[in-house]
Amino acid sequence: MLDSKTSEAIPECGTGRRLSGVIAAIATPITSTGEPDIDRFIALAEHLLFHGCDGLNILGTTGEATSFTREQRMALMSAVADAGLPLHRLMVGTGAAAIRDALVLTRHAAEIGFAGALVLPPFYYKGVSDDGIIRLIEAIVEETRFRPISIYLYHFLVMSGVPYTVDLVQQLRSEFGERIAGVKDSSGDLDYARRVAALSPSLQVFPSNEAVLLEARAGVFAGCISATANLNADLCARAFHDGDERALAAAVSIRRIFDGRPLVPGVKAVLAHIHHDPSLAVPLPPLVPLSENERQSVVEAFEYHRSVPH
Repeated sequence: MLDSKTSEAIPECGTGRRLSGVIAAIATPITSTGEPDIDRFIALAEHLLFHGCDGLNILGTTGEATSFTREQRMALMSAVADAGLPLHRLMVGTGAAAIRDALVLTRHAAEIGFAGALVLPPFYYKGVSDDGIIRLIEAIVEETRFRPISIYLYHFLVMSGVPYTVDLVQQLRSEFGERIAGVKDSSGDLDYARRVAALSPSLQVFPSNEAVLLEARAGVFAGCISATANLNADLCARAFHDGDERALAAAVSIRRIFDGRPLVPGVKAVLAHIHHDPSLAVPLPPLVPLSENERQSVVEAFEYHRSVPH
């Protein structure tokens, strides 16, 4: 079981409120009644911040944000602040299919003091115009004008079905300036990520794959936001901060364990193994836990890649 470290000082990383480096897309533990398990979540967040993470992406895809109600998401945000976690190192997902939900969630994140809001485009209707997405972002900017929060665009076409194209990112940046702080790119298309990063040196682009960390170290990207940083943050940190190529190879090998497997249940299964806490393996429907054979396979692969020199 994870132990809380709230009585200890979490080490400082990064620069001010500008997110960078190794950011875990933190999983959300679930109670037996389907609520976010606040105590386990805080303990996991502290563990990750103590063991290599420069920051955390709360309530993203790995955090199962779209499976929670608006009220559950807001309650978890408030609990994070009440626990004294370093908000200047935390980005929180506030995107929603309903515009009013996205506005309320983003305003709540801004009022609490999170460093950034990660905004999915409205994801039910497909083939929408750029003008429609611009209207959404304009509404969020207006809603948070008194407490401006950095907005990070969440490009994940395979899940949302609605892209933040390079041209659209450029247009949003022209319209709203540095309120559009960056892009989290989970497309796996590094050419797209590089073209977005080339729009402006101050635009922070975070691919979702650890393999980019040496490029990020060289300044091409701001860092990486990854689901598997829940499991390999120490290796990622050695790659990003020290240029350790062997650590990077090990981190990438751990990520590859999940190729062709359900990512969120897989990450949760390994978290349960690492922390000796079976409850960490439970996702919300429609996701289901791994079968016992699948669980054993990913755990054995994880232990192998942690132990083999690279």
